[in-house]
Amino acid sequence: MAGVMRLSTITNTAYVTTVALSMIAGVAMLMASNSMRTERAAVQQRYVLDKATSGLDHEIFYQSEKAREYVISGNPEYLEDFKAGVINLNDTRAMLGRVEDAGARKEELSTLQTAIDMARTLVNNQQNAIEAYQAGDVETARKMVFSDHYEGELSLIDATITRFQALLDQRTQVEVEHAITRARFWRFMSEVVLAATALMFLCVLYFILKRRILRPVMRLSDVVTRLAAEDYSVEISDFRHMDEIGDMAEAVKIFRENGLERLRLEEKLERDLKLRNLLSRMTHRMQACESKKEVANVVRLFLPVILPGYAGKMYLFEEDDQMMRQACDWLEPKGSAPEFPPGECWSIRRGAPHRQGGNQTDMPCQHMFEPGQLDHVEAFDIATLCVPLTAQREVIGLLYCELPDGVISIEQEHYVFMMAENISLSLANMHLREELHEQATADPLTGLSNRRLMEQRLNTLLYDAHDTGRPVSCIMLDIDNFKMLNDTYGHDMGDQVLKDVAGVLKSHTREDGLAFRYGGEEFVILLPGVEPGDAVRRAEAIRKGVAALHFTFNEAPIKKVTASFGVATTPNHCAGNKLITTADAALYESKEKGRDRVTKAPLGVKEDLVA
Repeated sequence: MAGVMRLSTITNTAYVTTVALSMIAGVAMLMASNSMRTERAAVQQRYVLDKATSGLDHEIFYQSEKAREYVISGNPEYLEDFKAGVINLNDTRAMLGRVEDAGARKEELSTLQTAIDMARTLVNNQQNAIEAYQAGDVETARKMVFSDHYEGELSLIDATITRFQALLDQRTQVEVEHAITRARFWRFMSEVVLAATALMFLCVLYFILKRRILRPVMRLSDVVTRLAAEDYSVEISDFRHMDEIGDMAEAVKIFRENGLERLRLEEKLERDLKLRNLLSRMTHRMQACESKKEVANVVRLFLPVILPGYAGKMYLFEEDDQMMRQACDWLEPKGSAPEFPPGECWSIRRGAPHRQGGNQTDMPCQHMFEPGQLDHVEAFDIATLCVPLTAQREVIGLLYCELPDGVISIEQEHYVFMMAENISLSLANMHLREELHEQATADPLTGLSNRRLMEQRLNTLLYDAHDTGRPVSCIMLDIDNFKMLNDTYGHDMGDQVLKDVAGVLKSHTREDGLAFRYGGEEFVILLPGVEPGDAVRRAEAIRKGVAALHFTFNEAPIKKVTASFGVATTPNHCAGNKLITTADAALYESKEKGRDRVTKAPLGVKEDLVA
């Protein structure tokens, strides 16, 4: 009996000890779980602070850009955008309140306040520059917003905001590291306690402890070990014990859930960083493009990587025929015509993104259908997103995407809008460069290239001729008695004559950009690869075309307009650097011989083609 009692005492002692160890292990796991909650709270607070201060650096640099654009172009729209940016920036009291409520520390608030104060000072400088520009002092205004001091102020603001972010990152990192250290300590303690419990299980009666304690603890031990190795894919069995074992299982579940959440947050941050890097690279590549075709190639390369699985197309607006025309596509889209009028897209009509299909009930765009199929809308089952590409409130293109499974997340939709904005900016910059280049190289009256571009093109042709050995011919013409025509009928009639003569020259050149207005009533045509005889015949055809023009003044016909021509070819008549002067000498000879004729330069000594 004593032996029985002793065995009972040992059993009871083992049971009490096991319960105590289980409670300790549960407490350790709960402490580890609380540490992970602390880590999660630190990351969440960092997110809240980021959200509270989001957009500050964008507002600062946005209004700086609008102030610069205004003093460059004087466009009142930029001034309105600047004023709107100032209003947004002035609403800093609410931002500081949100940051303070989110738990920002004194040093972080001080740094953010410093950045805002510097931004306000910068706004004062921008307003002074705008006032100087409006007062007529354009040079001073531009110096104020493009000076090294101004750039330094912008850089200092950016550095201060970066320091604010660094302070947040440093505090978050310290708190996360402390939480991880505490979690590891309590996890280690829980493993020690579980190991002691397992040892106790081996020492007690097998038939009592096997089902009640040993098996659950062994399963939990395996789970904890795998969790310690950050294997969060482990599944936790459903423990129904209303004791410490059940508490331990619940603590392990919480620990696992916290670990999974942390992994999801890390994966999301890593994915966002990767996508933002891709967007940045895409933007830099587009800014370096020199043609719309290069921009389309960049979009075709990057967009399938940024939005995998989303097939689509990019369209560009062609002003010549008022059509949206496909520039590129990716991932073999199923719908949308290669070209269509702008009015067939709802996003272009509304000037805003347009979604249809999937879980979004809306009208489909007409460019999704073949002509005559619009009555069969129910047969179309592709969910799509159309985003207009705009610049200065003018539509310059369209971004079309097909949505797999008919859905798109808010995050992915945000990236589509960001890409559309970057593409629009790149195309707008390219269009501006083309306009500036055209203004610098084109004659506004006749539409022909000017003398400056002629000299550049001539040098290029002469270099090519030096390599290939082909001739380069030049036709120079001058409208006869043009001054008398101006004096008699007025400058409007003179301008009309110049325009019509330019039209004749365009119709007799096989390649664009080879007819030039040399100055006044003089014109030049460059003919690469054309022999002297062919050049003379071409000049004769142009002479007849000019003579065939008819003009009226006050509904009465005026005297026929004629032109005199000089033709020269290098190397037959002269060296390359003498081509224009030789053709001009031949033109002068035509004038001396009575005008309205073609004169070919005499053969000269062959010299090097390039000066």
